[in-house]
Amino acid sequence: MDGNGRWAKSRGMIRLLGHKAGVNTVRKIVRAANELGIDVLTLYAFSSENWKRPAHEVSGLMSLLKSYLKSELANMLENNIRLRCMGREENLPDQVRDILNTSIAKTSENTGLVLNLALSYGGRNEIVRAAARICQLCLENKLNPADITVEIFAEHLYSAGLPDPDLVIRTGGESRLSNFLLWQASYAEIYITETQWPDFSKEDLHAAIACFQQRQRRFGKTGDQVAEAGTK
Repeated sequence: MDGNGRWAKSRGMIRLLGHKAGVNTVRKIVRAANELGIDVLTLYAFSSENWKRPAHEVSGLMSLLKSYLKSELANMLENNIRLRCMGREENLPDQVRDILNTSIAKTSENTGLVLNLALSYGGRNEIVRAAARICQLCLENKLNPADITVEIFAEHLYSAGLPDPDLVIRTGGESRLSNFLLWQASYAEIYITETQWPDFSKEDLHAAIACFQQRQRRFGKTGDQVAEAGTK
């Protein structure tokens, strides 16, 4: 969800006001995704590298996150939305972590949209963490190295139990993954828009999905093979 800071700067505002505007966009897009019947929406809310930002900005972002979680719990319950989190949540401030875990627990029985917040998240750290856990199982003779598969490895990622993403949307015109879902996005379609996150609308989401629907997903096969399979 890129472009909050640049959006604010172009309007003569402090960066935090851009992030505040971005929270309003989160509310709109979560609502739109739920209306569309999307199964899982993962939002890259705070990366493991974002801790390097100025202390006042990090503090402001944590305050916005806390306010969002407080204000949106009733909405998630009303709209059958289940909250999940991926990342090193132990690094979050205690108050944020408490509210986050409360919201996750209270929405755990919901069966609609899964809202997956990537917080203190980094794709490389996630892969290393999974590898370390698998190594430990091998040392404990609970797993044979020869039996390790892609599926077993995926079971030790933060996203265990969730499908791999079909579509990755990058706002703000940047053309990189920025350490986001490096394992899971291996075959995701990537959609890049110049629109900065505070301006990203329901219509922009629909445009991204429409573009996705026009793409042929081959997964290593030829286009003819995919076309033939589609006719059966």
